[in-house]
Amino acid sequence: MKNQLLILSTALFFSACSSSSTQETTVDPEEVVNNSTEWSIPIEDVLDGGPGRDGIPALENPSFVNADQSAILLDSDLVIGYKNGNDVRAYQHIVLDWHEIVNDNIGSESLAVVYCPLTGTGIGWNRIIDGKETSFGVSGLLYQTNLVPFDRATKSNWSQLLNEAVNGSLIGKKAELITLFETDWKTWKTMYPETKILNLNTGFSRTYGVYPYVDYRTNNDFFIFPTPKDDRLPSKERVLAILDGEKAKAYRFSDFKTTNLINDSFNGKFYLVVGNENFMMAYKLSAAQDADNFEYVFNGNSGTVVQGDDGTQYDIFGSVVSGPGTNALEPATALMGYWFSFPAFYDTELYSN
Repeated sequence: MKNQLLILSTALFFSACSSSSTQETTVDPEEVVNNSTEWSIPIEDVLDGGPGRDGIPALENPSFVNADQSAILLDSDLVIGYKNGNDVRAYQHIVLDWHEIVNDNIGSESLAVVYCPLTGTGIGWNRIIDGKETSFGVSGLLYQTNLVPFDRATKSNWSQLLNEAVNGSLIGKKAELITLFETDWKTWKTMYPETKILNLNTGFSRTYGVYPYVDYRTNNDFFIFPTPKDDRLPSKERVLAILDGEKAKAYRFSDFKTTNLINDSFNGKFYLVVGNENFMMAYKLSAAQDADNFEYVFNGNSGTVVQGDDGTQYDIFGSVVSGPGTNALEPATALMGYWFSFPAFYDTELYSN
């Protein structure tokens, strides 16, 4: 374990050594905590992650390359996908592991891809807060092992997994969510061959493709910071969790061995959950929709995933691809992550078929 921590500390040290001219001087996280008077989370559980504010540099309006220029990316590597009309982009984990936040502009959309490598959770935030565009950076703080971003406009600190500001002038403010989709690179580029992907020429010297946290993502007993554990599943098993208020419901890849569609209810709402060995996605159904009327049609050759009984076909983001229907499926408030991270924040139940 000492060797693991030494390697980790070295990786974080080099992460902190380079900064962008668009970012501010590194600030000691302990000063941030001690100089702030009000937190909506227990201040004693807000920990110093090590690098300091902006020590892990977020990317600002990065460049992208075509899928055939993905260089070191393996088919099995995870990416977080986003689609806005004909603009399709992928943010690969091998870059997010080193930068955690990407502030991007896609048409009229101001998107922050916020990824925490220690909880394996990725979320999309609209960077328009109270009518003004801001950007997010890495504060250097952690809560329950989870990333605490800060917005540059007000220096308020946010909880990624709670999706809200937990300190500063915006305390209690929720970010508007933007739907993202996580899967492996092979599946994503098959669904969307026109996709672009983050250029590895980011302006920072990083060993992209080398995981900076040793065997953290596969070792269920290796934790760098204290956090609650829940032994119902292996700690680092990747699950999909639907979030609703203070509750969550988690789904496993193994739930889709005999079926690709799950018709489920949670917290008084109804959901259609779609999955296979490579991805999971959930949709919130309206009172007029019946999950039994949908058919799984994904064949590995396009982004079309489900079909309604009227012949309308939908892609993974719920958009209508073809057919007579005009109403999209509404993606649920849900995200992928390591199992341990969800019970640490939410009253979490497990799906059982």
